[in-house]
Amino acid sequence: MSVNNSSITIEVINNNTDFVVIDKPEGVNFHDETDLGQGLFNQVKQQLNLEVLYPVHRLDKMTSGLIIFAKTLACAQWFQQQFEQHTIEKYYLALSDQKPVKKQGLIKGDMVKSRRGMWKLTRSQNNPAITQFFSYTLASKTRLFILKPHTGKTHQIRVALNSIGAPIIGDSYYHSNERSDRGYLHAYAIRFSYCGQRYHFMSSPQSGELFTQQALVQLLMDMGKPWALNWPKIRTRP
Repeated sequence: MSVNNSSITIEVINNNTDFVVIDKPEGVNFHDETDLGQGLFNQVKQQLNLEVLYPVHRLDKMTSGLIIFAKTLACAQWFQQQFEQHTIEKYYLALSDQKPVKKQGLIKGDMVKSRRGMWKLTRSQNNPAITQFFSYTLASKTRLFILKPHTGKTHQIRVALNSIGAPIIGDSYYHSNERSDRGYLHAYAIRFSYCGQRYHFMSSPQSGELFTQQALVQLLMDMGKPWALNWPKIRTRP
């Protein structure tokens, strides 16, 4: 689902001297689109009346949730370095209506381009995409996944879940024959240290019939902070 960018207001989660954290709506592209107006970057820049803004990471068009923009070049360079070194913790929520081959654990493998802009996971481990996850059963034959990526590759979470037989509901690339009110992937939480201060942000999904069902809302409340879950330690290098 695409959104007319001119008609939305971006929710600001945190706005300080060096960076801003916003909650991206689903269906909004990062860059401007001819038929839909300004993309997320220019929308945030205009909404906050900023002359200068720096992107430091991105989310897919179908993905909602937390994203950071830097306000200074020095801050942008710092964030880019931290993302490259994978020192910033990110946590995602996803929903699937398919039964995965495993209910928790590690998904690791090289990603290679497939057909029609898609990617696929391979068994090789030369430069692998690495994702940890837990999953929980919900009603209506859906399963909630909470995922912690340790690398930041294109379509990483979408490809990872597809590789274990649980493509994301509403994902037009990896979930076949699916009609849905949105793509059910959400950047749920992020945690990092900046200039000696510890920051953490969480934002639950605000749209999507399945994301806002009471059982899921209650499960997230019971779960608490995602970094407090019992994530096993892993080797992130091949």
